[in-house]
Amino acid sequence: MLVKDIMTRHPILVAPETPVTEVQSIMVENQVRHLPVAGDGKRLQGLITRQRLALSADELGSLNVWEITRHISQLTAKQIMLKKAQVITIDPDRTVERAAALITDHKISGLPVIENGIIVGILTETDLLRAFQIMLGLPMAGVRVTVRMPNRKGEFNKLSTVLAQKGWGVAGMGSFPTPRHSGQYDLVLKISDVSVEEVKEALSDIPDQTIVDIRTVV
Repeated sequence: MLVKDIMTRHPILVAPETPVTEVQSIMVENQVRHLPVAGDGKRLQGLITRQRLALSADELGSLNVWEITRHISQLTAKQIMLKKAQVITIDPDRTVERAAALITDHKISGLPVIENGIIVGILTETDLLRAFQIMLGLPMAGVRVTVRMPNRKGEFNKLSTVLAQKGWGVAGMGSFPTPRHSGQYDLVLKISDVSVEEVKEALSDIPDQTIVDIRTVV
């Protein structure tokens, strides 16, 4: 799965001269936390987040409510935005796991998606969580089973052979190193149109593999 498969296309953009009061209204009305600031040709100039709209404690302490209102009304998007050089972006053809790494490494919550210098989308934590759900087949009812196996060649083939013999399709799948068990992997499968009993019977006899969790998910 690539960034372009899960990003929000045609995100709302604002011009650098847009008043901050209008920026606030746009973010509230559209329930967005990231607002790219674009110049001519949808070229990125900066990024506004909800944090950029917040006044510091020092500023608040030195102003009364009328001064705060006047101060905000005079600001523009360009004055409060995160400048282009500071904005972490990503290409639409990068993988979702690379996007997730950028977000976690930089402790941010969204990435403008840039292609040939033009803003073509935005990718947020919510988009990544939605992609994770899809990868594991959450939208579809079925049996979710976690199989623990040695991290060595041929183990997945054992499992896939049984699935093929049964004629079962896989609605979602993911794997990860088993916590606190070196040399082991947990493989999560979502299988539709089967019962827990059928899956348990079919997979329990695979040599060196163990079902560690199995449940019906709707």
